[in-house]
Amino acid sequence: MKQLRRTMLYVPGNNAGMIQDAGIYKADSLMFDLEDSVSIHEKDGARFLVFQALTTLAYPGKELVVRINDPHTETGREDIEAIVRTGKAIIRLPKAETARDVIDCERMIEAVEKKAKLPVGSTRMMAAVESASGVLNAREIALASKRLTGIAIGAEDYVTDLRTSRSPDGIELLFGRSMVLLAARNAGIDAIDTVFSDVNNEEGLRKETMLIRQLGFDGKSIINPRQIKIVHEIFTPSEKEIRHALAVLEAIKEAERKASGVISMNGKMVDKPVVTRAERVLDLARAAGIALDGESK
Repeated sequence: MKQLRRTMLYVPGNNAGMIQDAGIYKADSLMFDLEDSVSIHEKDGARFLVFQALTTLAYPGKELVVRINDPHTETGREDIEAIVRTGKAIIRLPKAETARDVIDCERMIEAVEKKAKLPVGSTRMMAAVESASGVLNAREIALASKRLTGIAIGAEDYVTDLRTSRSPDGIELLFGRSMVLLAARNAGIDAIDTVFSDVNNEEGLRKETMLIRQLGFDGKSIINPRQIKIVHEIFTPSEKEIRHALAVLEAIKEAERKASGVISMNGKMVDKPVVTRAERVLDLARAAGIALDGESK
């Protein structure tokens, strides 16, 4: 099953308790943050905590990501040096504005891999765009490195750059979200939405998650474990969607049994996009713990 990123939980790198407990939460990905959530005076301590966690703690079934500081700074370079050496986490580049930002970060990662005698290319990357320039360059950013597994949008800095603020309907984010999503699909990587910062507004979170799922995003960044269940519920396919997806795969099997190159279901042709959507639906259903026909839960 393809790696799902329905939820990516921010874990502040200076919060030892949350770092230790992060594995108990049911987020698909854990993102240890060394950047915005950590004050300048705590950067070294946070890096040490995250390094120790990655090398000594187990997070079964979790994708591990570390958001580093700007790699053009000494702090960012030290982040790369420490995290790459663990061989355990994806490096998330913040505030990417051009393809050059990704390329520069990749070269730094490669240098550490060589020094640490790790396979070159083994450290994966993600990038976040958080400005007008980043959004307009999203396509080039998403294509800048084969290491990239996803691209995300960071709303707070982006709307500030636009000289506006976030609204309940998110109209000011529609263009940015669309650009990031199209860039991700063009590059064949995942698109991750921004955080919903009002942790007490469950209805607002539901509404925004329904919107980004309909747009086509693979998942959402979250800042509180209470948000995980809501986002997962919205990304869980309906019974009707699951039945249709199973029928599509059964139609494929039937065509194979008949050695037919033409796949049809209810008199309609079944082409590759239909199959791809069906497989995605079933992956999401399995992730939600739904037992499919012929499979154990």
